[in-house]
Amino acid sequence: MTDFLWTRPEGAPAATLLLAHGAGAAMDSPFMNRFAATAASLGLAVARFEFPYMAERRATGKKRPPPRADKLIDAYLAAISDLGTDIAGPLLIGGKSMGGRIAVMCAGDPALDKRVAGVVCLGYPFHPQGKPEELRLEPLRGATLPCLIAQGERDPFGTPEEIATYDLPAHVRLVVLEDGSHDLAPRGRSPATWDGNMRQAAEAARAFAEDLPSAPA
Repeated sequence: MTDFLWTRPEGAPAATLLLAHGAGAAMDSPFMNRFAATAASLGLAVARFEFPYMAERRATGKKRPPPRADKLIDAYLAAISDLGTDIAGPLLIGGKSMGGRIAVMCAGDPALDKRVAGVVCLGYPFHPQGKPEELRLEPLRGATLPCLIAQGERDPFGTPEEIATYDLPAHVRLVVLEDGSHDLAPRGRSPATWDGNMRQAAEAARAFAEDLPSAPA
């Protein structure tokens, strides 16, 4: 069974967001903690989980790189199943960077739980850093659900200028965070703040959820 780290709002949740971590940081990294708290303050229930390689790292203290992205799909699908009935409102799946990429891949998988209504990506890795020619657009084009991408203006894995040339499908919604890097954080001299960008991303996720019908139970 999947171990979840829940961050819940004070009242009834407007939606439930299952959130996976990025390639190198765990589910309780500063980014994940900050986003989950901000999202919960706006009425979203956030359930975080770790892929097996990260859970093993936590248990043993030994770092190992993640397996190939497609090898993580089954673990994500299992986490969705393990949520059981512990959800409220539309069920969204998503994640930080790699976690969001895997969620998008799940959105095109025929085994996806029918309760899932949309995908939220926090810094989608459109290409490996420094390799803009190696695009990762097929999962987005193959997804059968609406997708929200919150992308930093300076994200080295895909800038807004690059994204504008990608001809993304109509079901993908993009929100650009001012001066944000891959973790959505701006530079110190920027008028934007990390808290402000996090809140904007969480507000976009809340609005996105409100636009979606609840999937069948």
